[in-house]
Amino acid sequence: MSVKSRTVQIRRVGSAVRSDSDIVTVEEPLEIRVAHTSNGTQEVDSLSVTMRTPGDDEDLACGFLLSEGIVADLSDITCVQCEAPQENSTESANVVTATLASSVFFDSESLLRHFYTSSSCGVCGKVSLAAVDVHIRQRERSKFRIASSTLVALPESLREHQSEFRKTGGLHASALFDAEGRIVRVREDVGRHNALDKLIGSFRNSSLDQIASLGLLLSGRASFELIQKAAIAGLSFVASIGPPSSLAIDLAQDQDITLVGFLRNNEYNQYHGDRVIHD
Repeated sequence: MSVKSRTVQIRRVGSAVRSDSDIVTVEEPLEIRVAHTSNGTQEVDSLSVTMRTPGDDEDLACGFLLSEGIVADLSDITCVQCEAPQENSTESANVVTATLASSVFFDSESLLRHFYTSSSCGVCGKVSLAAVDVHIRQRERSKFRIASSTLVALPESLREHQSEFRKTGGLHASALFDAEGRIVRVREDVGRHNALDKLIGSFRNSSLDQIASLGLLLSGRASFELIQKAAIAGLSFVASIGPPSSLAIDLAQDQDITLVGFLRNNEYNQYHGDRVIHD
C-alpha cells in the first residue's frame, strides 16, 4: 500500500519553543515508461519523471498519456503496471509502464520530454491553443447545467472528501461533480497536474464518455495546462477555488468550456460559458 503521508519531528515555535511532530505529504519521483511496437518489435522508452504523491500511479500514467496527446483514447493503452517494490520495503518502486496497442504510433524522438503543456515553455498563446486543438477529440456541446446555489456549496463538499488534505494541508485535489452538486470522484496529489491526471486516468477501465455529463472542480488555480487536460478529456465545465490565468480563459473560450474561478465564500467569478443557472 502506498504511503501518502508521514510523521516528522519538528520544533514548534510560538510564544515558546517545544519539541513536537507534524504530518507531511510524501513526495516521490515516478518514472513513466511506454512500451510500444516499432518495426514489429516491442520497445520500452522512458517518457517522463514527475514528482507525485504515491498512490493511483497506474491512473496517473494513463491520464498523463491521454492529456499530453500521446494517446487519443484510454483504450489505446492495453496494460499498465507498476514495478513491484523490493521485499519488505514500505516504498513503491516508483516506475510504471504503460503498454500501447500495436496500432498506436509512438514517435519517441519527437515526444520525449517535448510536451507543450509547461507554463514556462515560452510559446505564445496562439501556438499553445493550436497545439492543444490537434489533440482534442470532436464532441457535441455539453448539456451539463448546474444551479448557482448548488455550485457555491461545492468547496465545502470537496473539503469533506479530501481525506489526505485534512492530515497534511499539503495536497491539491481534482474532483468530478454532477448537476446536483454530488462529488462523484476525487483524486489528491502534491502536484495539481498529477491530481487531474489521476482523475482522468481513473476511467481507464470504464468509459471516458462519462466525463461529459460531469463538471470539474479544482482546489487551487486554473492554469492553461489544467484547462487543456480538461478539454482533451471532454469536460465542458471547470470551476476552481483559485483564479484562472489569462491563457486558461482564452482556451476556455476557444473550446467553449464554462470557466468559473474564485469559487469560495458563496461567491464566484464567471469567466466564460452559460452552463450556470442563476437561481
